[in-house]
Order: sequence, then structure tokens, then C-alpha cells
Amino acid sequence: MVNSLEINNPIRVGLIGTGYAAKLRADVLQQDARAKLVAVVGHNTDKTAEFAQKYAAEAIASVEELVSLELDLVIVATINSEHGAVCRQALQHGKHVVVEYPLSLDVYEAEELINLASRQNKLLHVEHIELLGGLHQALKQNLPAIGNPSYARYSTLNHQSPAPQRWTYNKTLFGFPLSGAVSRLHRLTDLFGSVATISCQNRYWGMEGEFYKACLCTTQLKFTSGLIAEVIYGKGETIWLEERKFTVDGEKGGLSFDKENGKLINAEGTKPIEVGTRRGLFAKDTDMVLSHLINGTQLYVSATASLYALKVADAARRSTQTGQTVAL
Repeated sequence: MVNSLEINNPIRVGLIGTGYAAKLRADVLQQDARAKLVAVVGHNTDKTAEFAQKYAAEAIASVEELVSLELDLVIVATINSEHGAVCRQALQHGKHVVVEYPLSLDVYEAEELINLASRQNKLLHVEHIELLGGLHQALKQNLPAIGNPSYARYSTLNHQSPAPQRWTYNKTLFGFPLSGAVSRLHRLTDLFGSVATISCQNRYWGMEGEFYKACLCTTQLKFTSGLIAEVIYGKGETIWLEERKFTVDGEKGGLSFDKENGKLINAEGTKPIEVGTRRGLFAKDTDMVLSHLINGTQLYVSATASLYALKVADAARRSTQTGQTVAL
């Protein structure tokens, strides 16, 4: 538990990043009297200045300068490949840290960061808002209805044409698809526990340097419980049939979630399942972090659970390199 005496009132926050997630965080902080956004740093000087002015914060020239300020909490909402180094700087300067997943693209660095946070007695919270979302919560609530689960399939396919020339389509900046989008695996490990073996294939199209036009990553996992799961992740110009679907088969029935439409299928027929909203999850995450820092209330996810999902993703990456099934 974090000692609440180690923070100011209101909590002084520094924000690294000026993109979509950073904006959502800033919106929440602006409306919460328990916190004050003090400083922000981004990649583009003009955009950072505009962002800082909007939220009445100070535009800072570098990460090093920002983490040196008198802050309680640093929120990291920047490019995936930068997460590890930025988190290390913030922790070394004695700040609590919130970082959008992944904690790092290097699983060994991620483990080192968790150990560093523990030594510093600082919070290191890796955001996994999908675990708070209506789909995941509906899955957890309805799993008992199907008995022991035997097979799961999770597919997110997104058509984008033309593919954006952004860091999310860059092999180095985004990382291996299931590391950069580790929430796909974290959903499964949160629901079904530990993984025994993993086999994965990954392909890119239209490579121009480190940028690509499309990618497709297909993975099969065998859990220690015996459950077999498939995870399919694809995006870009060659993905024409869009899909966001999660299905689970069990000994007494099955669950199917197609976007926001859920249903339970068993011998008695089909029953609709209400799925909660996906909106407001960054606000919920931020609220829980502030409550944790002030009152010591429990968070919805641990850094070690996030690390485990990242280890599964790294095993998938190694499987693509060797063509072999990898045991965890």
C-alpha cells in the first residue's frame, strides 16, 4: 500500500504525451479536485504548448526536466517503445507512475521496473482498462453458467485504408503486435489463469522501412487448465472483414460476444446478455488511481499480472521467430 503521507493535496501530476489517451487523462484531472495537472511534455513543441495552455499546465521541454519537478505522480501516455525508459526515469526521481500498457516492450526491463518501484515504495500502475469494460465484466459474470470452459476464441480485426503513417504501424515503435496490444492476452490470462504452451504466426504487408501497411497475428494458447484458446489480431489495408468477437465454449454451454451483443447458448436455448459501455474507462481508471494514492483502496489490476501477460506475448514473439511451440 502506498503511504498517503508521501503525496501532496491536491496530487501534483505530470503528463508525458499529448495524444488521445493523454487528452482523456487531462480531461479527468481537470475535473477532479483531488489532483492538479502541473506539467506536460510531448514530441511536438507547438502541440505541447497548445495542449498545456488548454489544461492550464506548464509545457516542459524534456522528460528529464518534467520528472525533476516537484510532482507526486507521472502519467506515461506516449509511444510504446518509450514506456520503459520513461517509467525508469520517473521512478528514479521518486514519482508514482501510471503507464498505458505495455509497461515495456522488453519483458526483462518490465520486470526490473516492477522491482524498482517496489524498492522505491512507489506505485507502478499499468493501465488495462479493457478489464474494466462491459465486455470483460459480462464474460466474468457469465462464465460460471457454462461450466468448465474448454475453448475460447478472441478476434479483433480492423480494416484501415490507407494505413496511417503513424507509430502504431511501425514495428519498432509499436512493438510485436501482441506486446503492443497485450490487452488481447491479458483478457485471457485474467479469465483463465496460467498458460502452458503457445504457438504463434505473424505477418506484415507493405513494409517501408519499419512502417507497414497491414499485419496479422494468429496465436494458439494451451492453458494449464487444459483450455485451448485462439487469439487473432489484425489491422490495416489487407484486413477487409472487420471483427471484434469473443466466444467461449464450456461443458454446459457457450458464450458469444459480437461487439456489444452478448448471448448465452445452452440446452435450454439462447439468452441475451447485457453488455455495459466501453465509455468512461480512462476516467474510471484515473479515479481508482487517485483513490489508491489517497486512501489506499485496491486497484483492479496488479503490475505483476500485467507482467505475466507481457511474458505470454514475448513467448508468442519467440514462437514466430523459431516456428516452434514455446512452453512457459
